[in-house]
Amino acid sequence: MTGRTPRLSRLRRVVPEGRGGRAADARAARPEQARGGKPRRRGAQPKVVALGGGMGLSASLAALRRITGDLTAVVTVADDGGSSGRLRDELGVLPPGDLRKALAALCGDDDWGQTWARVIQHRFQSQGDLHEHAVGNLLIVALWEQLGDHVQALDLVGKLLGAHGRVLPMSAVPLELQALVRGHDPERPDEVDTVRGQATVALTPGEVQSVHLVPSDPPAVPEAVDAVLDADWVVLGPGSWFSSVIPHLLVPDLLDALVETKARRVLSLNLAPQPGETEGFSPQRHLEVLGRHAPKLALDVVLADEAAVPDRDSLTDAAKRFGAAVELAPVARTDGTPRHDPELLAAAYDRIFRMHGRIGPWR
Repeated sequence: MTGRTPRLSRLRRVVPEGRGGRAADARAARPEQARGGKPRRRGAQPKVVALGGGMGLSASLAALRRITGDLTAVVTVADDGGSSGRLRDELGVLPPGDLRKALAALCGDDDWGQTWARVIQHRFQSQGDLHEHAVGNLLIVALWEQLGDHVQALDLVGKLLGAHGRVLPMSAVPLELQALVRGHDPERPDEVDTVRGQATVALTPGEVQSVHLVPSDPPAVPEAVDAVLDADWVVLGPGSWFSSVIPHLLVPDLLDALVETKARRVLSLNLAPQPGETEGFSPQRHLEVLGRHAPKLALDVVLADEAAVPDRDSLTDAAKRFGAAVELAPVARTDGTPRHDPELLAAAYDRIFRMHGRIGPWR
């Protein structure tokens, strides 16, 4: 990307020796230099950025907040259904729903956090215009109108909730997701149609070939770009593959940041294909379509549930094309539903952060 200040490489921390060859008091040593030249104290936690949307991103955030206090969520803004779609159509605002879900996932496990998580997720039930509107959506939009700043408003909601991290939109303009779908009309199974709208794409009975955004070159939120460039780890997925995960790769500045960042990159795969959007997809096919949309993207680790990978060799081969290793771990809930268990997913992320690549100053 042009015009960016070169990022400083991480400096090795040198601790002078005291008597007997032992290290002197660490407090007297120079602090570790984080990317961007900012001092980072000894024992600091990893800077992690998670990208996605919907329940997949929420699952990842609920896990990541257990292992780091330096966490940023970058959320897709192409939703056009439900309460978010109605607010978007009526007020011309960003769809707040996925942002709300991310904030709820970052709430703590104490009474304050869980109470606020329930409040912002609460949906009104009525016979009028408020029916199915989520409280958090209305709160977020009200603050956008009051403050005139998307990031400042979301930071304020996070402060109110006591969120364990920050939530940012990937773009400051509402986006429309469009897809080329083979067989969207069951009566014309071989024809490829353009399907418009995230809600429609997510439920198509056809086979999604590719997706793109309208406008095609949306501006990224600068704070989201900076967070990716300054991260130690970037986590992409899990989530609806075409409507929540891949859209981040279609924002030019955000994709450039994902390619340029010095951070390690983890791709977290879904536990099962999504009916409609990725029906019949193998784990390796998820990687293949990701690569078609972002051929320059490199990965370091692909995380998958061991029970959801019937062909480990094929997944390993697909991951190698990104330069990535495959980590298999039990991350699913034990109730039989295709949902991630926050504690198991946290343990998997923690192991990856410890064992792969650079060992950060937080270890």
